[in-house]
Parts: sequence; structure tokens; C-alpha cells
Amino acid sequence: MTGEPVVAVRDLRVRYDGTRTVHAVNGVSFDVGAGEIFGLVGESGCGKSATLRALIGLLPKTAQVSGEVRFHGEDLVAKSERELRATRGAGISMIFQDPMTYLNPVLKIGEQINETLRRHTSLDRGQRQARAAELLRQVGIASPERRLRQYPHEFSGGMRQRVLIAIALACGSKVLLADEPTTALDVTIQDQILRLLRDLREELGMSVVLVSHDLGVIVQTCDRVAVMYGGQLVETARVRELLRAPKHPYTVGLVESLPRPANPSRFLKPIGGAPPRLLEAPRTCVFEPRCPLAEPACREWETELLDAGPEHAARCRRYAVVEAPVV
Repeated sequence: MTGEPVVAVRDLRVRYDGTRTVHAVNGVSFDVGAGEIFGLVGESGCGKSATLRALIGLLPKTAQVSGEVRFHGEDLVAKSERELRATRGAGISMIFQDPMTYLNPVLKIGEQINETLRRHTSLDRGQRQARAAELLRQVGIASPERRLRQYPHEFSGGMRQRVLIAIALACGSKVLLADEPTTALDVTIQDQILRLLRDLREELGMSVVLVSHDLGVIVQTCDRVAVMYGGQLVETARVRELLRAPKHPYTVGLVESLPRPANPSRFLKPIGGAPPRLLEAPRTCVFEPRCPLAEPACREWETELLDAGPEHAARCRRYAVVEAPVV
């Protein structure tokens, strides 16, 4: 990444207090540059979505958040709920995994776009209507004037996701947070949505943080990637470098689990064992129980991200002996 980051995250931690305390995010730090698509990838339950939602305070009241999230020089973690409302939608917007859950089924699409415009802009009613139609056209929805008068159930899953993207773009946000936006879509529509995100980055210069459990989606879309496991970043690198020479055994496992259309007879290699429960904040390596390279010293190693090359870091004391998978 070059230049000043648009978003700078430092030592972000999220703890859920309930019957049992769960340490969902543990000391996460990363930067997102202007016009960059930054990916967060890892298996379900590793803390990806909790990290994303913590950036703009969209976590339940049982969540305790600490650390810093710098946006335009201000720490969003320190802001009140009222102050965050001014940032959400106007500076940083978010789209979610299942659009039908986040679109109001009894309100027309035009009304839902208009709500964001009314809150964050000074446009009059006619200008908001024109802007809403322009947004639908921008995300590839034909006949936008007619579509504004329709309800969410009259749209396909891919079209509803485009509507959520239009709402996120409504007020000129500089950062788009995308929480597994293609998971519920078939592969053809998934490709269209990912291409739309790349096109919008080029057209508007916006930054995107894309969360996915699918390394293939990240490879197809992102410039840089951070691999999450057990609430921590275990590896960060540019996407091509990560595929060419991963430096953490968990990343190797993710790469080896990718299907290869050019080699359909190749067996996929699952990662053995089960993810950690995170009832305590990790001090030593959380991947050690599942790691094929683990040795006794790994159980006592107080982990940190180690420099593994230019723009490449890995949370593994044995990163130098990690072998790239044969693909």
C-alpha cells in the first residue's frame, strides 16, 4: 500500500460478555489505502464479520470493543452512537450477506434509498428521486424509474444485492464494507457482483473491505489480503504473493482446499481438527493444535506478526520452512 491509509485499524479487540465470555477479535491491525480492495478471509467463526462490524459500531450491546479505528484522523471506536450515525452511510457504508434480511419487505425500493438521502443530504424530494434512479442505473439495474416503485420481493437475489450497493453509494461514501456479499448467490451472479465492486472502485476511487470465507472470491477481487484465524490476523500479503508463497500453515490449508477446474481429479486437502473456542484471549499460537509443522516450542511462543518479505507478514515462528502447496 502506498500513501496515507483511508482507514487505519490498530489493536482492535472485540469481547462478547454473556453466560460465557467470548474473545472474538484479538489485537487486529491493518490499513486500507485509497482506492484499494482489501480482503479478510478465513473459516466461519474466525472473527471476520465481528471485525468489520466493529469498524462502524454495528455490534450488539454485549460486545466490548477496544483499540482504534482511524478514519479521516478521527477514532471511530471513541465516538458515541449519535456521532457514528453521521459517519455511517455518508463516510463508510456497509453491505451484507443476505440482502432480503436488510431490505424492508413492506417499503418500496425508492423509499429505502430515499431514507438514506434524506438523512445525509440536503436534496429536495425531486432531486432525491432523480438521484435514486441514477444510483440504480449506476449499479446496472435497467428501467430504474419503474424499479423504484417495486418491492424487494420483486427483485432477484443478485438485483437485491445491487440495491444494497446503490444505498451504500447514495451519499458518496469513501469506504465500502462488504460482509460476504456473494455467499447466497449462484456463481454467475456472484461474478457479476464482484465485477461491479471492481468497476465502482475504478469509477469512484472508493476503498473496499471485502470479507469472505472463500479464498477464490478474494483472489478474484482484492489487491491485498489478510488471513484470519482464531480472532487474529495470521498472515497479510498482496494476493499474488500469498498464492505464490504462503508463509503460514493455515494459509497453505486454505490454498489446498481450493478446487482447480484445470485439474478436476486433484483431491482437496481439508484442514484437520476444529477451530478454537476463544473463551480466553489467545497468548500463544491458536493454530498449534491443528498445525502440521508444530513443535513443542510453538506451545509457548507468544505470537506476533513477523516480517516474512516485502509487504508480507506471518504469525508463525516457523514461516521460513512453510512450503508452498502444489497447485
